[in-house]
Amino acid sequence: MTSPRPAARIPRVLLGLVLLVAAGLLGAFVAAPDRPVETSAEAGFSRDMTIHHTQAVEMALIIRDGTDDPTLRTIALDMLLTQQNQIGRMQDWLIQWDLPLTGARRPMEWMAGHHGGAAVADATTMPGMASQEDLAKLRAAKGRDAEVLFLTLMIAHHEGGVAMAEAVLPLADDEHVRSLAASIVRSQTAEIKVLTDLLDERGGSSRS
Repeated sequence: MTSPRPAARIPRVLLGLVLLVAAGLLGAFVAAPDRPVETSAEAGFSRDMTIHHTQAVEMALIIRDGTDDPTLRTIALDMLLTQQNQIGRMQDWLIQWDLPLTGARRPMEWMAGHHGGAAVADATTMPGMASQEDLAKLRAAKGRDAEVLFLTLMIAHHEGGVAMAEAVLPLADDEHVRSLAASIVRSQTAEIKVLTDLLDERGGSSRS
């Protein structure tokens, strides 16, 4: 019995390689998790929390220039760095998911699947957001008045951020989103305690 000629074996080898590559691609396609879609909690949370964080950064910038208190200036700098970093991460996810950075859905509409989301989804804004009037007052205030107003606004802002982060945890499948949300819950809950202590020292009271 004669062995196949080398020239005859080449097409078989090529066919085998093609089949192996095809099988690998198919396996990768099947194993790859679905990316969040436009109406997903992941997309809604990333967009809304980006807006929420952006206002926190704005308030931190205002108080950094409106007070000489070293503790508050340090806290403001930490908020700036932390929340700007998180904004970058959330926007990068949206790009990876081939989704626009902004969407047409109403703020908090993604929370409709949460046990308390229906009422929140009817709101015109996100929980804890300061009004434009509040921000104008913060820009105009100086010294202790600025500190008290900043602390009051930021405590409410953090409480809203924690509520948003807690809401996305049971709704999201993406582990990166879940990890960030859990981190926000931990860090901002701890910061609320620090901010409340600073507010108490100044004789103020939070809105909650």
